[in-house]
Amino acid sequence: MYGSLTLPVSTHNGEMFSASIVGWLVNELHKIPSPLVYVVAALLVFGEAALFVGFVLPGETTVIVAGVIAASGRVNVVALAALVVVAAIVGDSVGYSVGHRYGERLLAHRAFVRHRDELTSAMEGLRKRGPTYVFIGRFTAFLRAVMPGLAGMSKMHYRRFLVANALGGLIWGVAYTLLGYFSGTQLTRIEKYSSWVGYGLVALFVAAVIFFWYRRRRRNEAKKPTASG
Repeated sequence: MYGSLTLPVSTHNGEMFSASIVGWLVNELHKIPSPLVYVVAALLVFGEAALFVGFVLPGETTVIVAGVIAASGRVNVVALAALVVVAAIVGDSVGYSVGHRYGERLLAHRAFVRHRDELTSAMEGLRKRGPTYVFIGRFTAFLRAVMPGLAGMSKMHYRRFLVANALGGLIWGVAYTLLGYFSGTQLTRIEKYSSWVGYGLVALFVAAVIFFWYRRRRRNEAKKPTASG
C-alpha cells in the first residue's frame, strides 16, 4: 500500500528527513504484529520526555502513523489513544523526576550545549507562566522533550505540573491519534502541517501574554494620580 521506502543516512533538507522518517515508520509499523504497534507507540511517546532527549525520538510521528494503522482495523483506535495519553502523562512525570534530581548534571552534557539558548528561554517561561507553559510545551517537539525535566529543575510543585501535564497529554494524545486515523494516505502532508499547528499555539500564547501585560500596564497608568498644576 505504501511502497518500499528507506531511511537515508544523510539528507539535503529537513523536509526530506521528515518524509523519510514517516515512510520508514509506516513500513516498519506495518511489518510488526498488531500488539507491538501499541508497544512501540507507547514506548516512543514515553521516552520523549522520560529520557530527556525527545527531540531525537519520533514520538509524535509514531502516534500519527499508529492512527493510520488503526484506520485499517489492525489496532483499536480508542485503545491506542488511551495508551498514548497514559504514556505521555507517565513519561512526562518520569521526566519531571529526572529533571528534579539530575537536571543540572544533564544540562552540563555536551548534547545540550547547542540548545542552551532555547533551554534558558524555556526556564524563563516556566518561571513566569508555570503550568500554562507546561501545557503549551506539549504541542511543540523541542519543548515537549525538555519541559518536564525543566519543570522538575525549576522546583515547580508536582501537583501543579501534573494537572497541566495531564490536560496537555490528554488533548495531544487524542488529537494526534485521531489526526492519523482520519488522514489516510495524506500522512506525510498531515505530519508536516502538524508541526505548524504547534508553532501556531505557541504564537497565540505569546500574543496573549503580551496583550495582558499591555492591558495591565495601561490600567496601572490610569490609576496613577495626575499631577496638579
